[in-house]
Amino acid sequence: MIIYNIKLNKKMIFKTVLGIMTIICISIAIAGIYILLNSMEPKEEISIGDSCIPSSEIAVIKPENYTNILKSVHENIETYVGQKISFSGYVYRVNGFSDNQFVLARDMDIGNNQTLIVGFLCSCDTAKDFSSYSWINISGEITKGTYNNSDIPILKITSIEECKKPENATVPIPDDAYVPTAVIY
Repeated sequence: MIIYNIKLNKKMIFKTVLGIMTIICISIAIAGIYILLNSMEPKEEISIGDSCIPSSEIAVIKPENYTNILKSVHENIETYVGQKISFSGYVYRVNGFSDNQFVLARDMDIGNNQTLIVGFLCSCDTAKDFSSYSWINISGEITKGTYNNSDIPILKITSIEECKKPENATVPIPDDAYVPTAVIY
């Protein structure tokens, strides 16, 4: 039987454990700073707020996101000026519109078999050629204008053609979770 007599030096053990803990803490801090700095690098597919540059491509607005986009454009006109869009709706006119103005409208379903008319104010030299409530497909560019002393987006139409009324002509209420971007897609 072999017996060892070991005398432990408490100060040496404390210094060793403290040194190891210090090295671990420093390593964790360096790794955390590295991860934080790499996550702050801008990614190509992410754009935030007003720093976005509107796309020169034409964004096709679908009925599912129509009201979300309409709401976002009205709330952030400056961000979307110059954006080219394409969508369909029906011609809606109210008193006070000039011959070259109409709203390209959709009916927004608000429940209980009720709808509200929503849409973009449009400007087009051939607007008077299209009768009220006729369905059209348009392409145009978002500009900033005024109506009843309020700043609103006005769509300058570059292409317009008649189309058939879709099976489901209503659009949903805007989604609160929608995150607007400067480019509509």
